[in-house]
Amino acid sequence: MKIPFELFIALRYLRAKRKQTFISFITFISILGVILGVMALIVVLSVMSGFQNALRDKILGTNAHVIVLNYEGYFDRYEETIKKIKYVEGVIDSAPFVITQVLLSNKEKAYGVVLRGINVKEQIKVTNLLKQVKTGDLFELDNERTILIGKELARNLGLYSGDMVTVILPMGQMTPMGVIPKMVDFKVIGIFETGMFEYDSNLVYAKLESVQKLLEIGNKVTGIEVKVKDILKADLIGEEIQKKLGIPFKVRDWKEMNKNLFSALRLEKTALFIILLLIVLVAAFNIITTLVMLVMEKNKDIAILKSMGATHSSIGKIFILQGVIIGVVGTTIGGFLGVLISLNLHSIVSFIERTFNIQLLARDVYFIDRFPSQVDTLDVFIVCFFSFLICFIATLYPARQASKMDPAEVLRYE
Repeated sequence: MKIPFELFIALRYLRAKRKQTFISFITFISILGVILGVMALIVVLSVMSGFQNALRDKILGTNAHVIVLNYEGYFDRYEETIKKIKYVEGVIDSAPFVITQVLLSNKEKAYGVVLRGINVKEQIKVTNLLKQVKTGDLFELDNERTILIGKELARNLGLYSGDMVTVILPMGQMTPMGVIPKMVDFKVIGIFETGMFEYDSNLVYAKLESVQKLLEIGNKVTGIEVKVKDILKADLIGEEIQKKLGIPFKVRDWKEMNKNLFSALRLEKTALFIILLLIVLVAAFNIITTLVMLVMEKNKDIAILKSMGATHSSIGKIFILQGVIIGVVGTTIGGFLGVLISLNLHSIVSFIERTFNIQLLARDVYFIDRFPSQVDTLDVFIVCFFSFLICFIATLYPARQASKMDPAEVLRYE
């Protein structure tokens, strides 16, 4: 049975259109894969950068950049030590402190907390404590037996400004009946909030002299907090302070004290970058599939072009260009969407939490109370560069196959 010529042409046309439609669909999937990969990478890296910087700001808002301690424990004549520290280049200010662990009780509940004795006027020069006070007057802490507590601790104990609370020192006085804990009543003069659950639930402040009397250590202190001009050079300034003071003093900077935490965050950021880069690799395989199918479909056209004098490199550049266009379009759109989402991530997360009545960020687990996001220009550049590079490499094999095609073999039976 012979097929009419008109029907044969129609079938060939439909077949060509079907192939073209399928290739267009695969091309769209390739671009979509690149978009999703780049977008996910930028959003995740922005969250990790924001999380790391938020933690750093919270930690440095509560603790000074450098801490000077003594191998022998409590030490006196700290005024002389402070004078020596101020002569070190890069130091802004310093303040003494006493720190110890106590029990805080409201007669119904008791919590183990860290009690820090401070001089308010000097403390506000090295930390952000003044900005963190939400209720009460911080300068009332200059009075004897007054205390400033964290928001979460106040909630757990049911305390408000003006309430009385008992500070219990487990290692109290020795009597014939054994060691009796020392108990002193303090007045809550205010509540502070750092935004870090760990600090807001476990840290309390009192007057330096009050804590010294409680511990019966005279005019001695635990250490000296130091604020520096450049936090990234805190380790170098710490080394200079160590040289200035010598033994028995030991100097620790914020990088050293939180080394494990920030090392873990950097490792997690690197691991997530590598894992999410696989999405772009999947899109690259789609690009290879698209170009290979295009080479198979256009083999006659390629053969004709080569018969007319087209060189191997010119044929290869055609397919490289098509793959590069996919990479550029996908990377550009993905980069734009990634930056846009990252800049508005907190609003997006808040909307999701309100809509579905869920909590995506548990304060008692992640240390902070809001979803952080900070777009790093270098991260965006690295993501876009690797995305484009992967897409470019994906074009090399199909382009090579197209350029090596022998026109005589293709046109032999035509």
